[in-house]
Amino acid sequence: MSSLPMSQSTPSGEAVLPLASGGADAAAAPVAAPQENLSGGLVLLLAVGTGVSVASLYYSQPMLGVLGGAIHAGEREVGMVPTLTQLGYALGLLLLAPLGDRYDRRKIILLKGGLLALALLAAGLAPSLGFLLAASLAVGLTATMAQDLVPAAATLAPAAYRGRVVGTVMTGLLLGILLSRVVSGFVAEQFGWRAMYVGAAVGMAAIGAALWRDLPRFAPSTSLSYGALMGSLFGLWRRHPALRRAAVAQGLLSLGFSAFWSTLAVMLHEAPFHLGSAAAGAFGLAGAAGALAAPLAGRVADRSGPERVTRLAAGLAALSFLAMAGLPLLPDTHGKVMLIVASAIGFDFGIQAALVAHQTIVYGIDPGARSRLNALLFTSVFVGMSVGAALGSLALAQWGWMGVVGLTTLSAVASLLVRLAPRR
Repeated sequence: MSSLPMSQSTPSGEAVLPLASGGADAAAAPVAAPQENLSGGLVLLLAVGTGVSVASLYYSQPMLGVLGGAIHAGEREVGMVPTLTQLGYALGLLLLAPLGDRYDRRKIILLKGGLLALALLAAGLAPSLGFLLAASLAVGLTATMAQDLVPAAATLAPAAYRGRVVGTVMTGLLLGILLSRVVSGFVAEQFGWRAMYVGAAVGMAAIGAALWRDLPRFAPSTSLSYGALMGSLFGLWRRHPALRRAAVAQGLLSLGFSAFWSTLAVMLHEAPFHLGSAAAGAFGLAGAAGALAAPLAGRVADRSGPERVTRLAAGLAALSFLAMAGLPLLPDTHGKVMLIVASAIGFDFGIQAALVAHQTIVYGIDPGARSRLNALLFTSVFVGMSVGAALGSLALAQWGWMGVVGLTTLSAVASLLVRLAPRR
């Protein structure tokens, strides 16, 4: 009888479980380790998988009007569809994403991918609002697959190129977020809302098959029980100032990001613009240009360090938000729209660059706790977006669009101050 390998420990002092070799599955999918010649095809697959999975969170938003009439539900009832989807994602971030440190991340990704495809299919075939709401919650929970793929990319990438690889995968995630509304709005209008969900399920199944074929296995990095794993989240937060700075700074930027996008359609609908929801959705294409920041930020972070990127990115976001204070000075509507577009490209570029740089910082803290560190970072992002949507609506109602501009600018300046504050 052979003896078990000795366990190792991580910088957080936790035991590492070495993954036993052997078996058919091991032959088909070798254990993952940093790869000096990481395949560009695998990085592309991770980016596409991340984008397709996170896009599932946003398909419903442009379809709510069509959806309500089709299932005979009012605005308030049908509004629960995106609400439960986001709630499921938040719960998944806290309760499921940390499992990537305890179990083979490949198995978690494949399981979530299969369940996400089934949840999307269930939504497309939903016979009633209650069934659709349950499916929406399941979509949110399993769409956290995106937050397993990003740490997987960081694990596979060699340290010298980690920022570049993470930036490329994050480009997929950001494009998934920004373009999902455009795609679902078009598909729902042309073929119906059920076709969007069913098509998304087929696409997710195809991505899952490709990941099953190409994704290597990942050795668990800790032997903690689930309860201890969840309890360790607080310890990681308390022990690592770099994590707290990254989470707070990115959360503040997310607050401004959400305040802008959650109020833009209302503002454009009113004078002097009088633009419909289609025009507001098209602004997502302007924001998509900001996704180009992700690979660029990753390269700069690899070369000059992520700290510098976070400061430049937060500064760019603050200036871009502040630029919209000049809207009342422009005489014609066309000029106002162009300024909003330019500002959206600028702040989106800055916010996405900061996110990639913050991920580079966080992933370097403790390789054995990457899934939990990622969960904490994105929980802060989610909280910031939720608070931003609420405060943005309040600012718009109380002080108009200039109130929103003030809120977004202050949030970005606060993020910059967090990054400029001396380390303790």
